[in-house]
Amino acid sequence: MKRLSHVSSDGRVRMVDVSEKPHSFRTAIAAGKIKIKRATANAISRNRIGKGNIFATAQIAGIQAAKRASELIPLCHPLPLSNVEIDFEMKNGVVSANCTARTTAQTGVEMEALAGVAIALLTIYDMCKAIDKEMEISGVRLVKKEKRLV
Repeated sequence: MKRLSHVSSDGRVRMVDVSEKPHSFRTAIAAGKIKIKRATANAISRNRIGKGNIFATAQIAGIQAAKRASELIPLCHPLPLSNVEIDFEMKNGVVSANCTARTTAQTGVEMEALAGVAIALLTIYDMCKAIDKEMEISGVRLVKKEKRLV
């Protein structure tokens, strides 16, 4: 059975020691979606949400979340992100979001990508909650990760 990397042999929580690992170029892509009412989709499309541009605000929030993943997740290493991209697609009452995070570091950027997409979706929820009480966030997951030695 494979051991959990954040649990020591005596059962204590620990941060994984990556000091001996080589730096490599890493990319992670996370995705998720939020189901919205047709009226909410129309309001977003027409930029008629009272709080402002939904996607621009959610994009900024997602980037900020990726940059601060180590502050939000206790055992996550702080990473020097080289790029974070948040993309949205709205179709048939569902807004799909993707977050791509990149770094050159000793550990991966999965948590940064996941934090970015989750907070982007939560921002859409926050900005639309006055007109849609039935929104549902789902499917937040890691889609892809890559590692290439530099």
